[in-house]
Order: sequence, then structure tokens, then C-alpha cells
Amino acid sequence: MKKLLNVFALTLAIATILTGCGGKMRYPSYYTLNLPAPPDPPAKENVRTSIAVREFQAPGYLRQGPIVYRSTPEQIGFYEYHRWAADPRTLVTGAVIGHLRASGQYSMVSMYNGRPDNDFIFSGKLEKLEEVDHQAGVKVDVAMSAQITSVKTGAIVWSNAVSETRPVSQRNVTGVVSQMNRTMELAINELLSTVPPSLGSER
Repeated sequence: MKKLLNVFALTLAIATILTGCGGKMRYPSYYTLNLPAPPDPPAKENVRTSIAVREFQAPGYLRQGPIVYRSTPEQIGFYEYHRWAADPRTLVTGAVIGHLRASGQYSMVSMYNGRPDNDFIFSGKLEKLEEVDHQAGVKVDVAMSAQITSVKTGAIVWSNAVSETRPVSQRNVTGVVSQMNRTMELAINELLSTVPPSLGSER
């Protein structure tokens, strides 16, 4: 009985402590990249080329959820209470699909489903999406690369890599995310700017 009372007292004490600290509990804030969708015009006449976009790859630390910062070139840190509401890879992939559709150069632009029923496959990698604190001031660093492969021949018909760094004027996490959004949009536009106007149908 004495042992049971001691367990009950300990449980009650823990519950009291947790209740007393309830007002001090901190919950995560969630953010997203607000990448505007470009217009989606119909494909140009006589266009018969289709392309599928694979989900972008990314280093493991960018897929964990927390927003990333670097205090030194070698040290990666995470904001414990500031997290992405959605995987940045998904957002970037969707934005690229939208841009390719808006170009009007393809009869169909879709998410890659593993089947060889397209003319080309677009593969990309999000290499950096982070706050940089070890340079003068606070900056945002975005880097990505991509390539287009012919399904018929397996040959890479286009590739490009871009890196954009921009200063952050509003030095808080909201300001950092806003600059990440603007810098990501610039990087996507730059990445896709060298895609040939027409890759030609391979079927």
C-alpha cells in the first residue's frame, strides 16, 4: 500500500508540474513557399511532345521539416519551432510543372508515374534552401540543378544548374521565409530559362 501511495504521489506531482507549465508550452510555427502559378495556356499547334517531371531530390537534412540555417560553412542548424508545412521538394516540383505547362511547348506535362509513356523525363535536385549567417549580414541561399532525358534514347538532351543568394532585410524567420520564396522563384525562372523552345517529338 505504501508503495502504491508513493507512485500515486509521484504521478500527481508530475501532473501538477505539467499543468503549471502549461501556459509556457511553445508550439511550432509552420511556413510554406508561396510560388505563384504561371498562366496555363493551351499547347501551341502541332505540338506533340510530352514530358514527365520526377519529384525533386534533396539532401536528407532538407527533408526533415525544420527550416535550415548555417552559422558556419560546415555547421548545419535547425529551427526547432519553425518548420515547413509541406516538403519543399513537392512545392518546387509543382512549380516546375506549372512553368513547363505555361511554356506551351508540350502537349502534356505530368508528374512522373514510372511508366515510359512520355517523350522526355525531367529530373531535378534541390541542393540548398537555407539561411546563411556566417557571411556579412543574413542571407538566403537557394541552389538547384536539373536535366531532361530522352525516354527513347536515354540521352540527356538538356541540363542546367543555378545558385541564387539574396540578403534578408527583415531579420526574423518570417523575413527569411519571404526571401526564400522570392529567391526560389528567381532560381526556378533561371533554371528553366535555357530549356530549348522545342525538344521535338521522339515518337
